[in-house]
Amino acid sequence: MIERILKSSRLLVLIAVFTTAISSFLLYIASISIIFHTIQEIIFNLPATTEQGKMLAVKLLKLLDLLLIGITLQVMAVSLYRLFITPIKLSESQFLSAFNIKDFHDLKITLIQVAAVILVILFLEHAVQYGGTKETLYLGIAIGIVTISSSVASKWMK
Repeated sequence: MIERILKSSRLLVLIAVFTTAISSFLLYIASISIIFHTIQEIIFNLPATTEQGKMLAVKLLKLLDLLLIGITLQVMAVSLYRLFITPIKLSESQFLSAFNIKDFHDLKITLIQVAAVILVILFLEHAVQYGGTKETLYLGIAIGIVTISSSVASKWMK
């Protein structure tokens, strides 16, 4: 009886699936709006200085960051659904096999890898926006430590 209750409770994962799927969709919509306004801004106010060009680069890097977070949420939504709601073999799911997600553990490793990429983009944004300051150095060191430790942790998880 308890086993049956626990098996049916896996449907609670649908809350996480719907939340991450809706969040992903909203980030995609926001990204489309941002790119539309960015294109409109460039058409009417073409960057004339290197400083304006740098600000455009920062804006586009932030957009890339937003899209990566949206993609991550989409991967998580599909993976959670496939892993907990309708379990299937890796070979039967093109989506899961593309990301090599066989179980929840692989999903965590994928999340760690994407987080590392997002941190690197965050560092690039900061470096372009503020240049070579002490704060940029400290941020780079901090991101390096987090990236290295998460890489080591994901290797140990395997």
